[in-house]
Amino acid sequence: EISPAVIQAFLATEDKRFYEHHGIDWIRVLGAAKGAVLGGRVTGASTITMQLAGNLFPEDINRRDRNLGRKLREMRVALDIEKRYSKDKILELYLNQIDLGNRAYGVEVASQRYFGKSARELNIAEAATLAAIPKAPTTYNPRRSPARSVQRRNLVIGLMRDEGLINDLETERWRAFPLLLSSRSDFSGVAEYFVEYVRQQMQARFGEDLYRKGLRIYTTLDLDMQLAAERALEGQLSAIEAGGTRYGKFPHRTYAQYLERRDDSSDLPTVSPYLQGLVLTLEAKTGYIRAWVGGRDFDDSKFNRVNQSRRQPGSIFKPFVYTAALEAGHPLSEIIVDDSLSMDFPGQETWTPQNYDLKFEGRMTLRRALYQSRNIPAIKLGMEVGLENVIDEARRFGVTTDVAPVPSISIGAADVVPLEIIAAYTAFANDGQRAEPQAILRVEDRDGNILWQPASRRIQVLEPSVAWLITDVLRDVVRRGTAAGTVGSQITFAAAGKTGTTNDGFDVWYVGFTPELVTGVWIGFDQPKKIMNNAQGGRLAAPAWTTMMKEVYDRRSTNFQWNRPEDLQVAEIDSTTGFLATPFCPRPLRYVESFAPGTVPTTYCPVHSQMLGVPGMTPGPNAIPGTAGTAGAVTPASPALPALPARGGAAGGGTGAMGGQGPPTTPPPPR
Repeated sequence: EISPAVIQAFLATEDKRFYEHHGIDWIRVLGAAKGAVLGGRVTGASTITMQLAGNLFPEDINRRDRNLGRKLREMRVALDIEKRYSKDKILELYLNQIDLGNRAYGVEVASQRYFGKSARELNIAEAATLAAIPKAPTTYNPRRSPARSVQRRNLVIGLMRDEGLINDLETERWRAFPLLLSSRSDFSGVAEYFVEYVRQQMQARFGEDLYRKGLRIYTTLDLDMQLAAERALEGQLSAIEAGGTRYGKFPHRTYAQYLERRDDSSDLPTVSPYLQGLVLTLEAKTGYIRAWVGGRDFDDSKFNRVNQSRRQPGSIFKPFVYTAALEAGHPLSEIIVDDSLSMDFPGQETWTPQNYDLKFEGRMTLRRALYQSRNIPAIKLGMEVGLENVIDEARRFGVTTDVAPVPSISIGAADVVPLEIIAAYTAFANDGQRAEPQAILRVEDRDGNILWQPASRRIQVLEPSVAWLITDVLRDVVRRGTAAGTVGSQITFAAAGKTGTTNDGFDVWYVGFTPELVTGVWIGFDQPKKIMNNAQGGRLAAPAWTTMMKEVYDRRSTNFQWNRPEDLQVAEIDSTTGFLATPFCPRPLRYVESFAPGTVPTTYCPVHSQMLGVPGMTPGPNAIPGTAGTAGAVTPASPALPALPARGGAAGGGTGAMGGQGPPTTPPPPR
């Protein structure tokens, strides 16, 4: 009762000599032996009967034991199967239990799930689609990766032609056939990393009752957001691997190349060898997990990068340095110097941190230093605030990993758990309240009685005024900073974020947020190594965030803004000195800054006043100047700045992480 096209497609793909051998295809065995001699492992020799042996007798054959001993045991069982059953029966058993993605086992279940009809009704294109899946059920899942599914489907159709099962005209016809999936929603193969995370939580709470009592578990996941996240991440990873004019040469083996070389009998790697990534979306006010992508292929690697990995955060750690500074009374208008810095420590090489662009920009405000992600100012500011204070700040934001008190932590050199660092940003999106990540809404027994219903948990970690100020700077990251090109120019709704890049381009990050949603994206290798030349968070990770959020907000209202706290004050500042602007400060140097209570500068800019022969002015402690008039024609070409207060000082120790680079910009306009 299975379509002949299905049988032909699977035989052409999996075992073209199935009706000729007796369980072992010695031609393939010789080929595999040659591969073992050259490459050190046995692959490519499994017949359909051998695959059936491995699937039917897991207690006899350890599926993770993918070596020569396993092959020999498979062969022995395959020979026994061939003695006891006819070829047609063996093929029937195989086709009715094979893993075809979306938790569909067997061609009938898969046919109903993907195409909404029986396996007896499948045409050649649909049959080839199913036969394409066993190579990598997650990767070639037609719902999850339709383009990749069609590509491999067409390869299977070509194999059918090579076996003389269809002619050239039929080959072209079926290759052009559209992928027509059933309109019935089926999410059984979606969010597998999240499902495993939930299972582990539930097993810890309910033990064996999880599997025995018929529990109903309601989660926070938003299936539309989840699919958007999976598509956005895979699309960006594939674009990076494709290289071309957009990203340049990708120097590593791609995921597609890995899959083509991998055989069903190949070892599953303990460390994924191809480019990986993660996406996590949290609802800012509740901490509800709306999307969770823990890796690229759950079937190939079940390592959950969202909550199990430890990675350097790079510049996405910097906002914690700046919140500590603001809480210590430093205003965003304060001047800090971006210049060369080196420190010597006993028994260590001289530490000379650099900015990502290997340049120094001199005097700048703290606001500009953060939205342009300059490393040297962050290191100096962390030293001035106190490294222990920076660590305490990170702890309050929910970072639990060990952070050593060395200056390089200010630019993200300490390992963090992605789940924790992304969740920390809910405090910026939510008026200073950090929301704990939550996956479970409630658990019911089979009769509908609620067994557990956790409440969302929020912790006030920042004053609303400080949270708003940092968020406003992170909006500058999108408007004119390191994410302006890949985020700010692509979206039409209010958003903020921070790019992150670690030493040598090992890790790239983007954590972006709106008043509703916080989403973090990480891209890198499980075994850290340089991704490619010019690997930056704004360039590689941020586009995935943009793609996902554009899809999400196509279906949601974007009529939102952050509420500005009433206690914030404003003043017009000279961006070269950090003091209150005078009517004589050149217009391009003046901008309106916001201040937490008690941090407004109390001195007017002495530079331009002195050059015009005007004595320095000191207003009263509560004076806030209005918008100054134009400076007229009196604008010096290159004024010599006096020795004004500028934050700097010693820093050193550790291996620094490289922050993102922002383009040269003019001072921010009034807000």
